[in-house]
Amino acid sequence: MKIFDSIKNKFIKEKHLWDKFYPKDKKIVVPNMSLYEYIYSCNKDRQDNIALNYFNRKITYYELFHDIDLCARAMRSQGIREGDVVSVCMANTPEAVIAFYAISKIGAIANMIHPLSAEEEIKASLISTDSVMLIAINLTYKKINNIIEDTKVYKTVIVSARDSMPTLMGIGYYLLEDHKVKTPKSNEKYIRWKDFIIKGNKYNSKVLVKTTKDQPAVILHSGGTTGTPKNILLSNGNINVVPSQACISLPELDETDRMLTILPLFHCFGLVECLHFPLVTGGTAILVPKFDASRFDKLLSKYKPTVIPGVPTLFEAMIKNKHMQNIDLSNVKYVVSGGDTLPEEKNLAVNKFLKEHNCRHNIVQGYGLSETSGGCVFATSGTDLLGSSGIPLYGNDLKIISIDTREELGPNNIGEIMISGPSVMLGYLNNQEETNEVLEKDSRGKIWVHTGDMGYINDDGILFFVQRLKRLIIVSGYNVFPSHIEDIIDKHEAVLSCCVVGIPHPYKVQVPKAYIVLKDEYKVSAKVKRDIKEYCEKNLAKYMIPKEFEFRESLPKTMIGKVDYRTLEKESTR
Repeated sequence: MKIFDSIKNKFIKEKHLWDKFYPKDKKIVVPNMSLYEYIYSCNKDRQDNIALNYFNRKITYYELFHDIDLCARAMRSQGIREGDVVSVCMANTPEAVIAFYAISKIGAIANMIHPLSAEEEIKASLISTDSVMLIAINLTYKKINNIIEDTKVYKTVIVSARDSMPTLMGIGYYLLEDHKVKTPKSNEKYIRWKDFIIKGNKYNSKVLVKTTKDQPAVILHSGGTTGTPKNILLSNGNINVVPSQACISLPELDETDRMLTILPLFHCFGLVECLHFPLVTGGTAILVPKFDASRFDKLLSKYKPTVIPGVPTLFEAMIKNKHMQNIDLSNVKYVVSGGDTLPEEKNLAVNKFLKEHNCRHNIVQGYGLSETSGGCVFATSGTDLLGSSGIPLYGNDLKIISIDTREELGPNNIGEIMISGPSVMLGYLNNQEETNEVLEKDSRGKIWVHTGDMGYINDDGILFFVQRLKRLIIVSGYNVFPSHIEDIIDKHEAVLSCCVVGIPHPYKVQVPKAYIVLKDEYKVSAKVKRDIKEYCEKNLAKYMIPKEFEFRESLPKTMIGKVDYRTLEKESTR
């Protein structure tokens, strides 16, 4: 019997429960080239197709490649070389896309920064990645100017959201918004985008650098397993393989499709699935730099996307929009939810809404993390059970392990979700200890990611997410680690101790709330409250700033003396 069990277990590991859902004649090949080379090779024969749509300004692939080349030459003219890190702190504008692929074209590495990050967070990101150039939206100028001298960045390119807008819209945007933003004229330290691009016209040397699938291409950001900020290093191959995998799960997509690229490009879901994926397939990325829930109906009616990816809060905004009654979604092929769990009740509500608006498909969920280059599990046809995340993208592997023994568990047993596949990150930049904690090599040499999430697979191998192992608040799809906010607040001179929990929010699902105990020499006052809030605004990204501050004489403790955050969570949700 033992010999039989051994053979049976080996068969189960090699032949997965979900294999029956895969096509028989497909093969995943990781392109051995850069991100730029991949989108160019896919579209060199269809350059008249529309690559980007930005407020109805349509940019063809020919124009996109031309602008990428100019930007790459401009970077070279300013001294950027292969292996350098260039940070991109941008909203979803054509300049962000152009800069991202220009960085790839010259063999440099793109460090993607949230433009709503606090100045100290921007500074920490620039320093920890050794960035030498920064491409930034003008709205961040004041923060950048306060910290840039403390970094290795020697040139900052300032971009306005109106730089690529249609003329009349650009004038309107300037009169309403842009005139409020004071930025310097081009000088030694700062250069405006249009002046920067002109320098590309004057640089005539070779700029294309051939890179391999294993070379680093992108740095994204995560709290890892501990909640402290980490720089996730992804290779060309990690990102390039995802479109190949996704095309198998989304077989209806082709070059005629229009992807609603509303998720930000500094977020893995936005960068890989909502930008790189449609550009690989020859489709159009509809760039939306700022989401306005009240105008979602106009967005859908004007641009008619065929693919609508989003986080649960986006779909909640969609079904709550009062002006959606006449919107026809019959052209929509896929509606995809990621970034957070979509509760069953909301899932059913979205499906009802889609059916009422002539959409032929239900919303489907996926599962992923930045450490796996975004989505690594997806609910394909037949695996899109209510509440499920689906099966691994073709070429990936999945297992559930016991938290206690680390042994692999069979179907319907809850444990930690482990992911393996070609999209698994290279590691955390300059942090081998944390990398070793998260990445684990098995006896066959396969690398697995400890996701820090709990779940189970059913008898068909379909994944169901249960809960997170780590403390985590999901704010409009963004991961917010309470421990990081606590570390910042604890450094304020008036604070003795702090605990941060998530509280319900009608639109964002959750927002942070801080419970604070002051040092004896400080009393609760309007000034102290204001000082702590201003301190948070300086040191935390906007979406991380606690929505509420509650001051107490003490915080509840566990039996071993740790702050009992679970008690505070229960109090906050009553």
